[in-house]
Amino acid sequence: MEALLTQTRILITTKTNPLSLPPPPSLPKPSLSLPHPLNQRTQLTHRRPLRVSASAQRAPASAAAEVATASGLAVPSKMKAWVYSEYGDASVLNFDEGVSVPDLGEDQVLVRVVAAALNPVDFKRRLGKFKATDSPLPTVPGYDVAGIVVKVGSQVKTLKVGDEVYGDISEKALEGPKQFGSLAEYTAVEEKLLALKPKNLDFAQAASLPLAIETANEGLERSGFSSGKSILVLGGAGGVGSLVIQLAKSVFGASRVAATSSTGKLDILKSLGVDLAIDYTKENFEELPEKFDVVYDAVGQCDKAVKAVKEGGSVVVLTGAASPPGFRFVVTSNGAALAKLNPFLESGKVKPIIDPKGSFPFSKVVEAFTYLETGRATGKVVIYPIP
Repeated sequence: MEALLTQTRILITTKTNPLSLPPPPSLPKPSLSLPHPLNQRTQLTHRRPLRVSASAQRAPASAAAEVATASGLAVPSKMKAWVYSEYGDASVLNFDEGVSVPDLGEDQVLVRVVAAALNPVDFKRRLGKFKATDSPLPTVPGYDVAGIVVKVGSQVKTLKVGDEVYGDISEKALEGPKQFGSLAEYTAVEEKLLALKPKNLDFAQAASLPLAIETANEGLERSGFSSGKSILVLGGAGGVGSLVIQLAKSVFGASRVAATSSTGKLDILKSLGVDLAIDYTKENFEELPEKFDVVYDAVGQCDKAVKAVKEGGSVVVLTGAASPPGFRFVVTSNGAALAKLNPFLESGKVKPIIDPKGSFPFSKVVEAFTYLETGRATGKVVIYPIP
């Protein structure tokens, strides 16, 4: 376990535990600027420390460098995290080295974050698209996490200190998502939202999966998709779309899978095993004579998607307006769903797809958000290592 924790840069220290590791390396000094055009407003500073009221997610009041825990390893009282105190573009993000480590609920575990990933909901939340149901500002963003359990609540039944886990830390993405997200050294998560990390995946790969694979899986379930049915995936090279393709084929037993992408991403679709790869820049999928039992719209084209579905079929809509037989849903985080899919991940039948740019280091979160918001990412945008 010591070697594993060291390789993944798990920064946990204690004088008596054999898992003792050296203190964490520091990030660039606050005076150093991020090499990004938004840099005039976004600096590696901690001018807005995260302070949360007792009625929200309380942070420990102790100013000691470390606190001992009876139910886990020693953890620091403060952590590094990305924070925003107002809604806006990526320039509202600030790096803070003095955020209090979140308190632990009885049904929660404290996870030492090794890797995180970004989703479109992350920047939509930051833009204030659902501020009416958001948690209070300031916010540490991030839904997807992969890391190691360092402390457990009194009502935690299965997970234990040292377990490698992954999951989407907010049960409802749009309704009161966690104020302390995954873009930090530590995050507190309900046990039921996590699953053990697939043994064959590293932390960056695992972090790329939770929200996207749960969205793909839940959408297929809600559509009534089953063995022998056909499906068309709009946006097949994206984070969710690439997983819809794989789940439809390897988990649900699709008879035929078609998907759309731009010209440069057709090879990715073919590598995922699609039977029909459609270049949306050259072909109108809604005009094809072939129709499908289910159309999974991950890009917001329901008006066209309904023309490509068979009579009595379903259209899953993730964004934009939905018209019958299209329906929208917001994923519910569920560790049991991840556990169910783990065998398919461990067998290699379903694989994480990380953008070819590779992982963004923790110091480049602003760049990662900006890249994601171009809409050109393939698969998932991952933040690794943390910190």
